[in-house]
Amino acid sequence: MNLLPDSRPHAVAWLGYGGLLPFVMLTALLAVDVDGGAFFREALIGYGAVILSFVGALHWGFAMVLPTLTAPQRTEAFVWSTVPALLAWPATWLAGSVAVPVLVCGFIAHYVQDLRLARRAELPAWYLPLRLQLSVVACACPSVSLLLGQVER
Repeated sequence: MNLLPDSRPHAVAWLGYGGLLPFVMLTALLAVDVDGGAFFREALIGYGAVILSFVGALHWGFAMVLPTLTAPQRTEAFVWSTVPALLAWPATWLAGSVAVPVLVCGFIAHYVQDLRLARRAELPAWYLPLRLQLSVVACACPSVSLLLGQVER
């Protein structure tokens, strides 16, 4: 029995895509405001860390409500749900040249875990496409910020 909706709720779209605005806006500000670069990059890394921690919690929620998961699969989902926060936290105090790859690897690893979970359990049809779109932007913006920081103005 799938307790999750098959059609993407409007609120999920608004919140998901709306959650990309800080990524996009901070990256754009980095491109146009040289003086605020360090602040905007730190804000972008901080926001990325918050979002990476948030997406980890998705697997905690799935572990609680998906009845088709075996006990070991459920335990794995609970354990995995804490890993993104454990990756994200150090990113907030690492140099940007290290923090950005840590965050990007965290988002990619989480999407791989999403794919693994989708093979084991029935997820809504909209979940993986949405997660991919959100993850691409969450990886691209910090990566672009790193490139912008290396360009001499």
